[in-house]
Amino acid sequence: MALTGPDLLAKVKELGNASKSDLVRACGYVSSKKDGSERLNFTAFYEALLEAKGVSLGDGGGNGKGQGGRSLSYIAKVQGNGNLLVGMAYTGLLGLKPGDEFEIKLGKKQIRLIPVGASDEED
Repeated sequence: MALTGPDLLAKVKELGNASKSDLVRACGYVSSKKDGSERLNFTAFYEALLEAKGVSLGDGGGNGKGQGGRSLSYIAKVQGNGNLLVGMAYTGLLGLKPGDEFEIKLGKKQIRLIPVGASDEED
């Protein structure tokens, strides 16, 4: 069982000068590969350590943050191939799923995406 919170902080302090690998292993952030060998889960360890120290990385769940806790800019650029990409952080904020369809409405220098079956006035 992987340590979290105060238990994790206490174990890290207790082990002091141990190597990073030994620290991750001692705190329980280990899994097995298909071939039976050991995999050290450094990312999960460091995320748990940050959380235990009160640093939240965010979950992207409607808080205006993208992956990695970056704030969303709400600005998109047309790519070199002419595509306009709306990232998953934005679609996640709206609860959109793969396969959702939209009607494209063009205005004067604007594009509106309206979910199929919704009225044009809904926000």
